[in-house]
Amino acid sequence: MTERKDDRLWGGRFDRPPNEEFDAFQRSFAFDRRLLPYELAVDRAWARALQRAGILNEVEVRQTLGALDKIAERAKTDLAWLDSSAAEDVHHFVEKALVEFLGPLGWKLHTGRSRNELVATDFRLFVRDAATGTRSGVIVLIRAFLDQAKAHLKVPMAGMTHLQHAQPILLSHFLMAHAEAFARDLNRLHNAAASADVCPMGSGALAGCSFAIDREAIARELGFSRITANSLDAVSDRDFALDYLFALAGIATHLSRLAEDFVLFASQEFSYAILPDEYSTGSSLMPQKKNPDAWELLRGKTGRVTGALFSLFTTLKGLPSSYQRDLQEDKEALFSAHDQLASMVHVAAGAVSAMRFNEGKLAAASANPVLLATEATDYLVKKGVPFRQAHDLVGNLLREAERQAKPWTQLSLEDFRRISPAFDTDVANALQLAAALQSKNVPGGTSEDSVRAAISQLEQKLKSLENKP
Repeated sequence: MTERKDDRLWGGRFDRPPNEEFDAFQRSFAFDRRLLPYELAVDRAWARALQRAGILNEVEVRQTLGALDKIAERAKTDLAWLDSSAAEDVHHFVEKALVEFLGPLGWKLHTGRSRNELVATDFRLFVRDAATGTRSGVIVLIRAFLDQAKAHLKVPMAGMTHLQHAQPILLSHFLMAHAEAFARDLNRLHNAAASADVCPMGSGALAGCSFAIDREAIARELGFSRITANSLDAVSDRDFALDYLFALAGIATHLSRLAEDFVLFASQEFSYAILPDEYSTGSSLMPQKKNPDAWELLRGKTGRVTGALFSLFTTLKGLPSSYQRDLQEDKEALFSAHDQLASMVHVAAGAVSAMRFNEGKLAAASANPVLLATEATDYLVKKGVPFRQAHDLVGNLLREAERQAKPWTQLSLEDFRRISPAFDTDVANALQLAAALQSKNVPGGTSEDSVRAAISQLEQKLKSLENKP
């Protein structure tokens, strides 16, 4: 074997080794080893590309591919091999292993390529797969909402704005509102995967490749739909990582809002929801406590995911064109956010499925007469009263009820007619909870028929997504 004074990928022009503290500081194998399966896939494609370009012969390619397979197999069964490695990064690890298996032939695979394009390609492959995996988790979460919505189609509740009682809705309508938010997250995950679906190989360090490399063939072999258009941009572009982190931050934000709802609903003041034992904890001091820890942790961990997004934004904001070593900081934050979000979605799906609702308490809150004020306004509009005037007249009714210290729906017909002669004997029928719910029978509304249709539509959307690769 030809002697080299250092097995590093870059040490030839240096007289002295790196400072030990700096050397440890700049190594990334501890976290980018996660990209090893993708690195090996790119290496296989590159070996075949070098054969087509006349750099490697058939025997050399066969030996190289065999060695790459051995590396993959040993990495699966011998974690200590990875843990004990002094490799600088995942690219260095593979080259060292190739040389151990093949001797000098192991050095030939890096012909015509740079770590700059390698890491960009590996990272894109990871993000593409990660987005697909996260999508599957979110679909499970949405199905938990669908199951709960179908089980509570006839349960009314008090819909709120500003945390004040507003209009009656169905509990299923409330649950489907959260399901729709997560359905939008599926679109963002799809877009993130599409953003990553571009192959940088052949870009070199920044200027492209000097050898007759078939970039389109490499992209096809790795499952990319297209190649990057500009080598300088290709090695430094991390928009796909931002897109994925934005999708993760969106999911986390929706989980946090859901958690806030359920924390409130489980409080004694609301008592709308019953916390499942499996997703709750108690107090070390107070025996009576059942705490909504699953939901509180989901709400709290959102900061980690959004923090990862802004961490990468901050890293990228001041970089000049082309590859900079700052970009090594892109992966740890994204890996952490991905892992955190995967756990969050899994826990949330289980907690949603296990939640139980106090239907009596929900029904009692939905019977609050103030929820029907808008129905009285709509009643007057249907009698020909202009909306703004109708709005004022119903406000007068509410003030009159306050003066009489009774629910406004218990005012006499004479009281109603003193406010407006447009009120007639049929007003009592209009001011019923069932009538109020049924009146919202428009697409996206809270009537039972509308909610059934929404459930069916979302189920169809999920089926079509699950059938896509």
